[in-house]
This record gives sequence, C-alpha cells and structure tokens, in this order.
Amino acid sequence: MAGLAAAALAFTALPGCTAEPDGPGERTSASASPGSSLGAAELGEPEVLAAGLDAPWAIAFHEGVPLLSERDSGRILELDHAGAAREVAVIDDAAGRGEGGLLGITVRDGFLYAYFTAGGENRIERRELTGGSGSLALGPAETVLDGIPSGPIHNGGRIAFGPDGMLYAATGDAGGRGSAQDLDALSGKILRMTPDGDAPEDNPFPGSLVYSYGHRNPQGIAWDSAGTLYASEFGQNTWDELNVIRPGGNYGWPEVEGMAGEDGFTDPVQQWEPGEASPSGIAVAGGAIFITNLRGERLREVPLDDLGSSAEHLTGEYGRLRDAVTAPDGRLWILTNNTDGRGTPGAGDDRLLVLSVKQGG
Repeated sequence: MAGLAAAALAFTALPGCTAEPDGPGERTSASASPGSSLGAAELGEPEVLAAGLDAPWAIAFHEGVPLLSERDSGRILELDHAGAAREVAVIDDAAGRGEGGLLGITVRDGFLYAYFTAGGENRIERRELTGGSGSLALGPAETVLDGIPSGPIHNGGRIAFGPDGMLYAATGDAGGRGSAQDLDALSGKILRMTPDGDAPEDNPFPGSLVYSYGHRNPQGIAWDSAGTLYASEFGQNTWDELNVIRPGGNYGWPEVEGMAGEDGFTDPVQQWEPGEASPSGIAVAGGAIFITNLRGERLREVPLDDLGSSAEHLTGEYGRLRDAVTAPDGRLWILTNNTDGRGTPGAGDDRLLVLSVKQGG
C-alpha cells in the first residue's frame, strides 16, 4: 500500500446548482463537478486503479492489501500497488442467479468473511487468510451463518464489522415481501452477530440476530465516528432510501415505502426516485456519507451535519456504481458495475476508481 499512498491526487472543489424539493419531507439536492466547494467534502479527480474486472461487488483490506469480490465468477482478487489483479481463490459454492452470487466481503483478525448465494440460501462463511501480499491464499471454510433466504432478486449482501466488534449483515427480502416484517425470518433485515455467528446478549430481541427489520433490499452499511449506523436501501417503484439504523427499528417495508410519517415505522432521512438512485455500497469520509448508485449512475454525497441535503458527483461519467469504501490511506475507493448484465460495458469495464477526500471548510 505504500505505492498507493504515495500516488497523491490533487484536491478539487465542487460547484453548486439550484436545489429542488423532492416529495414529502423535502430534501436539498445539487449537482457537483470539479472546481467548486459544494457539500461537506472536497473530492479529487478520479484515478483508475484497476480495470477489466468482472461484475465486482465489494472491496476489503487485509493488512493494507486490497481484496475484491466478483459476483458471477466467485473470485476473490488481490491487487498490487499498480492495480494488477491476482486470483486468491474461487468461492466454489457461490452459485447465484440474477442478483445472487459472491457478494459482500470483510476482513477481521486474519479471516476473510464472505456473503454469497449458494443454491437455495444465502450464507456467510469465513476463511483464514494465509501468506502475504502477492501470495495470499484462503484456508478451509467455516460457516458463520446459513439459511438466509435467497432468490434471483433482493439478496442484500453487504457485510461489515461495526465499531463494537460485531458483524453486521444486510439481507434482502429475496422476493418474499412479508418476511421483512417477520422477526423469525432472517430476510429483509439488518442482522448483528458475534464473529462466530451468535446472537449478542445486547441485541434488541433476546436470542435473535435481528438488529432492525422492515427492509426490502439494503446493500450499504457504514458508521460515522460517533458510532451511528447508516444504511442504503433499494425501494420498489417509488422511493429509494438512506436510513439511520436504530436497534429494534422497523423501517416499514412492505407496509410503507419512503417517508410515510406513520406511527410504528422509522422514516428514512432521505429518499430518491429509483431512476436517480438504486443505491448500493456506502462509505463515510470527509464529514459525509458517500452512496454509490446503479441506475442513477452517480456518487451521492450526504453531509453528516445535514442529512436532509445531498450533492451529486460523477453523474453518468462511469456508468453504474456498486461499492464505496474508505481505504487505509483515507481515500475513497469506488467500484463500477457495468458488466453485471444491466449496464452497458465500456472500454476497461469494470473499473476501480480512487478519489482523494478532504473535509470541506
């Protein structure tokens, strides 16, 4: 990673434009392009670090080494300092269809955790990472959690360790809408578990992995420095969402979508029409939440000190965007997703983009 950190990017600011209200619970949205200082953060020009990826889905880091998952091939890749990819392993049981396959990955205490579709279920497994940069390998699989409902759509799939050391997993409803409101079902939830897959004693529902429910297809989870958890979520035809996740919260699906203002349900802090959004992975950097968008083909920035506003970056420049993470050097890494069967691949797709981030003043 020393080579990556040394490749400094110039910071640029981002211009504003007229804000427009968008449905109930007005939000403020503005476009951004290099050369202005809109929003909470200043972004540098994107650098293409890697190209020629096959439906990449997630990014993680092991001792500074970048790791990527590819949904359809089931491959785990490591990147060298120049962005060249090497196959670490293939997750043989990853055999999804449609939106399923090898999805989220995360690393903890020398183990790679992977969320993937395996036939009639989604499953979380972990494997020990052995070797060093350029020679990483995976040990035998250990099941952390199985039996998560799967389908050709709405598999969720994002996993991450929180600041509390617990493993969080975003699961979709897998097409079974009613399961999102069923506290005995693992689908349509954000789950919280120990690294071994057990229910922590302080979970909101005793003996249950369920941390929040009423979700349709959440695909992004991230925390700010205060430990607040945020999640992005695909809506159906009306509203996609950014939610602040509280223990035991009911986020409404399928009873409500978007800002309903109904007792018993927690409203999102922002909502967008699916054509402008379809949010997937998210990251917190530079005083803002950065949200990748598939159909919307843009990177959306939501300031942490003003969750009802947003700015847009890279709109239409790189196509569908799947994941965002903050790298160890503080830069923002973004995966494109034009080879997933729903995009229009261009030269070099899919790509890994790197942007410098600086908190705006």
